[in-house]
Amino acid sequence: MAEISAKLVQELRQKTGAGILDCKKALKETDGDIEKAIEWLRQKGIAKAEKVAGRTAADGLVDTYIQPGGEVGVLIEVNCQTDFVARNEAFKALVQNLAKQATTAESPEALLTQPYIEDESLTVEAVIKQMSAQLGENIQLRRFAKFALEGTQGVIDSYIHTGGRVGVLVELSSQNAVASRQEFQTLGRNLAMQVAACPNVEYVNVDQIPAEVAQKEKDIEMGRDDLANKPQNIKEKIVQGRIEKRLKELTLLDQPYIRDQSITVEELIKQTGSQLGESISVARFVRYILGEGIEKEESNFAEEVAAQMGSK
Repeated sequence: MAEISAKLVQELRQKTGAGILDCKKALKETDGDIEKAIEWLRQKGIAKAEKVAGRTAADGLVDTYIQPGGEVGVLIEVNCQTDFVARNEAFKALVQNLAKQATTAESPEALLTQPYIEDESLTVEAVIKQMSAQLGENIQLRRFAKFALEGTQGVIDSYIHTGGRVGVLVELSSQNAVASRQEFQTLGRNLAMQVAACPNVEYVNVDQIPAEVAQKEKDIEMGRDDLANKPQNIKEKIVQGRIEKRLKELTLLDQPYIRDQSITVEELIKQTGSQLGESISVARFVRYILGEGIEKEESNFAEEVAAQMGSK
C-alpha cells in the first residue's frame, strides 16, 4: 500500500471538503489514488460532487474588458500576495489596462512581450516587474480568456462579482443584428450573472457534456452504498434518474433563473427571443475564480493533519 502522507490528505481535503480522518480512510481504501479517493468519498456520501478542487486563497483581481459594440471581450486574472495590494488603485489600473491590451494578444506569454499600451518604451513584463518593486509584492499575469464574434451576429458581455474575486465572460449568438437592442444586452448581462451564481455549471447544455464525464457519474452512482442490495434492473432505473439530474446540474440552460426561480435559463432565453422576434443561443462562457488552483503554504493545517495521523 502506498504511504498516505499528510500532504496527500491535505490535498484531498481541499478538493472535497471532507474531514481529515475520512480523507485518510478514503486514501487507504484506494491505495493513495486521489481521484479514486474522491469517488470513494462521493459514493459514501461524504464529499459533494461540486468542484471545490484547488480553490485555495490567493489574492489579486479578476477583471474584464469589453470593446465598444460588444464584439470582443476579455476576462483576465492578475495575482498579487495580499488583499491590501489588490485594493491599491495603481494595481487596479494595471489590471484594467492588461485586460484592454489582451484583446490584441493570443496568450499571456504573447501579451508579456508586447509594448505596454500606456508606455510603449516598456514591455508588459517590464511594467509588471516595476509594479512589483513599487508595491513590494510578487505580481503575476496568470491567465486570460478572449472571445470574439469574428463576423457572426451576437454580443459578448461580462460580470464581475465580489470585488473582483469572481468573473464571467459570456457570448450570445443571434441570427440577425440585434446587439444594440436593450433586451439583448440585458440578457447577456443576466446570463453572465447567472454563471457567476452557479459555480458548478460547466457546460451550456447536456449535449456538450463529454461521454466520459457522464460515464464517470454513472460509475459513482452505481457504486453508492444505498443501492448495494437493489436488484440490477431497479438499480439501473434509479441511477438513470440520478444521472439525468446530476448532468442538468452541470448545464447553464437547465438552471432555475436566479431572478425568477419559476423559469429555467433556457425558458428565459426563449422569452427574450420571442420579444425580439429572434433566435438566440448561448455560444460559450468562461468563469474565473480568483486563486483557483493556486496552492498556498498552510503549515498549521499540515501540522494538524500530521498530529491526527500520529506521524509525530
